[in-house]
Amino acid sequence: MRTHSGSCHCGAVRFSFRAPDIASAMQCDCSICIRKTAYLTPFKVSKEDMAITAEGDALKTYQFGTMTARHHFCGTCGIHTFVEPRLSPGSYRVNLGCIDGMGALRLPSEIFDGKSL
Repeated sequence: MRTHSGSCHCGAVRFSFRAPDIASAMQCDCSICIRKTAYLTPFKVSKEDMAITAEGDALKTYQFGTMTARHHFCGTCGIHTFVEPRLSPGSYRVNLGCIDGMGALRLPSEIFDGKSL
């Protein structure tokens, strides 16, 4: 286990979490994830292992459909930083492109069939 840290593009939303080394990515093909082309952590991060800081009211949330999943993004630069998934509320999947020093596009990835949910 190690601490990973990252932020949105402008730095108004920052986070850190404890998790294993990240060797692969998950891509969800639901209607929102496919549009934001998110490469996500292949594992869930518990709320206890995630620390989030945001300047003012920079952290915004978007919900749709069943209103269960919570897609978090920066209201200043628009970058989607992490999501609380529909199938596991109370945990996060983090946008690998937001993690400091992560070469997200170079990781092998698997597609999660989110469009069938």
